Amino acid sequence: MSDLFEKARAVRENAYAPYSKFKVGAAVRTVTGKEFVGCNVENSAYPQGTCAEAGAIAAMIAAGEKEIAEICIVADSPSPVSPCGGCRQKLAEFSKPSTSVLLANLNGVLVSHMLGDLLPHSFSSDHLPNG
Repeated sequence: MSDLFEKARAVRENAYAPYSKFKVGAAVRTVTGKEFVGCNVENSAYPQGTCAEAGAIAAMIAAGEKEIAEICIVADSPSPVSPCGGCRQKLAEFSKPSTSVLLANLNGVLVSHMLGDLLPHSFSSDHLPNG
């Protein structure tokens, strides 16, 4: 089992999810081998919450890292949970289509995808003027 799974599972316990009761943890490994974690943080103004993936990415960027090699996302659900559309786009900003996305539940059911399979034809800086 991936060490990222253990880190994502552990940080999931720190999630702030008083409204949905659905805790999620994420652990990112960068291309330089550094690891960062994040958990979901809800807010009573629902759209103001943040996803676990966004927290891990923010920690990565704050540390000066810019490229994700692998991410693991863990939630307590019958089957592994895939990142939401917004998080897929966030992951695409700092990953390659071949980046490994590991999805898991608490029982250790682990499914692996490539980011390009989860977000084909993603929007990127190539679409922007002077991109």
